Amino acid sequence: MTELIGPDVLELTVRAALILVGLLCVCCSYRVIAGPTNPDRVVALDAIATNVVAIAVLFAIQTDRGLFVTVSLVLAIIGFIATVAVAKFVIEGEVI
Repeated sequence: MTELIGPDVLELTVRAALILVGLLCVCCSYRVIAGPTNPDRVVALDAIATNVVAIAVLFAIQTDRGLFVTVSLVLAIIGFIATVAVAKFVIEGEVI
């Protein structure tokens, strides 16, 4: 794939995307802390989990290691389960 685009353009794009996703995580962290309601906090936590998955995939592209793709899949599953559990807790007051 690097033959089609060029290694410099791909590296620059991945680094820019990592910086952008990192800034998005900071913005979502603010919403978790200062969110006016609990559902806002849950949505922000879910967005942070999604951004962490994106960071793992971008790091896999940058380092050319497939292990980080597996890590990102595991993080996505854990993030989904955690979001469902917290949403159920916010709505019903109990998880189980």
